Amino acid sequence: METPVEYAYAATKNIARAAALLRQGELVGFPTETVYGLGADACNDAAVAQIFAAKGRPSEHPLIVHLASAAQAEEFAQSLPPFALKLMQAFWPGPLSLIVPRRPGVATAAAGGQASVGLRCPAHPMARALLQAALAQGVSGVAAPSANRFGKLSPTTAQHVRDELGAQLFVLDGGACAVGIESCIVDCTRAAPVLLRPGMLSVAEIERACGITVLLPQDAEGAAPRASGTLESHYAPQATLRLMDAKALQTALDLLGPDAKNIAVYARAVLRSRSAATLLRRMPDDAAATAQQLFAVLRSFDEQGAKLIWVEAPPWDAAWDGVRDRLQRAAAA
Repeated sequence: METPVEYAYAATKNIARAAALLRQGELVGFPTETVYGLGADACNDAAVAQIFAAKGRPSEHPLIVHLASAAQAEEFAQSLPPFALKLMQAFWPGPLSLIVPRRPGVATAAAGGQASVGLRCPAHPMARALLQAALAQGVSGVAAPSANRFGKLSPTTAQHVRDELGAQLFVLDGGACAVGIESCIVDCTRAAPVLLRPGMLSVAEIERACGITVLLPQDAEGAAPRASGTLESHYAPQATLRLMDAKALQTALDLLGPDAKNIAVYARAVLRSRSAATLLRRMPDDAAATAQQLFAVLRSFDEQGAKLIWVEAPPWDAAWDGVRDRLQRAAAA
């Protein structure tokens, strides 16, 4: 077993190697507090193209650029409205991504060719160390979507990344992600902030921080910029996922009886199945705890051979917005 000193030395060595790979135009897997990212130098369009190829992601679907500090935002943003600055001050480093007007000629491929660009400053200590090391080598930002095949479950451990994208990818192992679902995305290209993707920050928290009412896309004028993770179908396990209330779940299990095979159930309610082959997993009553384990649980159901995944629909409470968003998109697949 490694001593703490040996572990710290190995981590520092691995971070230095990852930063060097980014500078050389290679891809690197790395942890954030939300999910693991697949990173490339945001200003190297050829390197960014490798992300799209590795994920099978359409090249017009933009990536989020990860920064070592808020001070770097001006390198990528043509302008930063006052409410965006307030949000940066309140939540960076943390699980919030901001869509801002893009400085011309910068991070064109990462932005999917749009006039806007997504920026985030992650809170994970290993991510921050990597971004600082990369910055010292001339990499001013790291473009990074989740390190998985496009539209599939996001990875929350280093092993998930290796299983998904192959052992040849260099991956920094920072343990299991603390948040577990992707960052909240706020569009800051208009007069008022627009929530494009919910996360573990509530609308109320965002409004308190910036002092402006947060709009939803359907309430804002004009088309929203394209943003990561906002397609109707996304975050999908291999099995078919269905959302039901607790009563419908129990009724379905009762109807199938001993034939409830190749079925996994993830619910807050205590349910019964007459089939020993049914995979039953208790969902936490707390939204943050559910978010932290959500993708790992769904991935484990796939690994155990489930063909159907039945999930109890989350409560209609603001704390559950991020979890509900991910499950609804997974069910749409």
